[in-house]
Amino acid sequence: MVLLDVENISKRFGGLLAIKDVSFSVATGSIKAVIGPNGAGKTTLFNLLSGLLLPDAGTIAFKGEPIHGRPPYQIATRGLARTFQHIKLFSNMTAIENVMVGCHVRSRAGFLAGMLHLPRAGQEEKEIRGRSRDVMDFLGIASLAGSEATSLSYGQQRTIELARALAADPVMLLLDEPAAGLNMRETADIARLILRVRDRGITVLIVEHDMSLVMNISDEIVVLSSGEKIADDKPAAIQKKPDVIRVYLGEDDA
Repeated sequence: MVLLDVENISKRFGGLLAIKDVSFSVATGSIKAVIGPNGAGKTTLFNLLSGLLLPDAGTIAFKGEPIHGRPPYQIATRGLARTFQHIKLFSNMTAIENVMVGCHVRSRAGFLAGMLHLPRAGQEEKEIRGRSRDVMDFLGIASLAGSEATSLSYGQQRTIELARALAADPVMLLLDEPAAGLNMRETADIARLILRVRDRGITVLIVEHDMSLVMNISDEIVVLSSGEKIADDKPAAIQKKPDVIRVYLGEDDA
C-alpha cells in the first residue's frame, strides 16, 4: 500500500530549478532512502514534503490525501514528522523537555488552559511527560532525561532529536541525514534505531550520505542528480546502474 505519493513536483529558486519533475512513492512499513551528490535537491525535497516550501508544480499525497500547500503543523498532525540535517534542540532545556515539545502537536488542553493552570492542562502535561519517557526508554536514552540536552554528546543529541520526532506519534518519519557528524559506532547505533522504528510500524524516508548505512537498511532508494530523479529501485539494483555510478559513486566513464 502506498503511504506517500509524489507526482511530478518541481521547485524553482529564481533561475535555479532545484527540483525538476520528480515522482516516487513510499510503501507503508518500508524504509526508503533519497541519495545524491551535494546540490542534488535532497533537502529541498524534504522541505517540500514537510510543508516548509510550496511546490511550483506537481502534487504530494499522504494517506491518499493531498498535503502540498498545507502548513507544516497540519502536515505534522496528519502523522508526518521530520528531523533536520542540523540538530535543532532547545538550549537550557532538559532532554525530556525537548522530547515533550514533540508531543504538543497532539495536545488538546490549549494555550489558555496552560496559562491558567487548569486541571486538564496539568493532567495532560503529566501524560506528555510519561509518553516522552516511554519514547526515550524505547530508544535507550531514558537515563538522559534530566540532562541539559545541548550538553550531551553529538550522538546523544541526534537520538534526542529522533525521540522528539517520535513523540509526535507519526505514521511516517522523514530523517534528514541522521548519521551526519557521527562516528562509525554511533552510525551503527542509529541504523539499529531506525530499524527498530520501522519494526514499530513507522514508515521511514531518509536522506543520507553514508552509503553503507543506506544500503544496509533501505528497502528502496531514489537517486537525485541536479534536481532530477535518475533512479528508483532496490539497493542491489541501484549499485549496478551506470548513471548512479557515474554521477554519485564517482566512477569515470569507460
